[in-house]
Amino acid sequence: MTAVDERRMTELFENLEVPEGIKIELLRGEIVMMAGPDLVHNLIVEEVCDQIPRQKWHRLQTQDIDVLSEISEPQPDLVVLERDTAPESGRLMPSGVVTMLVEVVSKTSVDRDYGLKRSIYAAGKVPAYLIIDPVMAQCVLLTEPFGSGQEADYAVQRITKFGDPVPLELLGIDLDTTEFGTLKGVRPHRRP
Repeated sequence: MTAVDERRMTELFENLEVPEGIKIELLRGEIVMMAGPDLVHNLIVEEVCDQIPRQKWHRLQTQDIDVLSEISEPQPDLVVLERDTAPESGRLMPSGVVTMLVEVVSKTSVDRDYGLKRSIYAAGKVPAYLIIDPVMAQCVLLTEPFGSGQEADYAVQRITKFGDPVPLELLGIDLDTTEFGTLKGVRPHRRP
């Protein structure tokens, strides 16, 4: 994709009229649309927010991320950053100020959350990426990003089953997963 094409795609994305209840993201130059989240998803995000101390951390939902090295503007389910590090205004949060991003897997987002977004967030040097998977009843914590572009990844991967605590050392907490719900009737997958 040329620089002109990249600018046109970004401009199109920013001016796109989206029907209510539809979420859109720009991921490596492609516009991805998906239905709004279900109740299991929203309750998990709420549970995570409640456990991250508000005094030290911003816990933002529906916040677009600017991954500087990518043609990507993902909208993670939860963005965590230290207080006093956010810009004063703007639609895009620079990935460089983010401490942790959280995605809750849906039946249609498995490959994006475990594959494409893993690479994009690592390319953006986001220190921690937490995938909460109500299909497989597990959390996957990814840390120590390395590389660039499509070759970017995380060096450390820790899988924790629902019911066990997830140590989030960067935030200074152990995330309690005992209240996380699961998606019923969804075919299991083989990720990560």
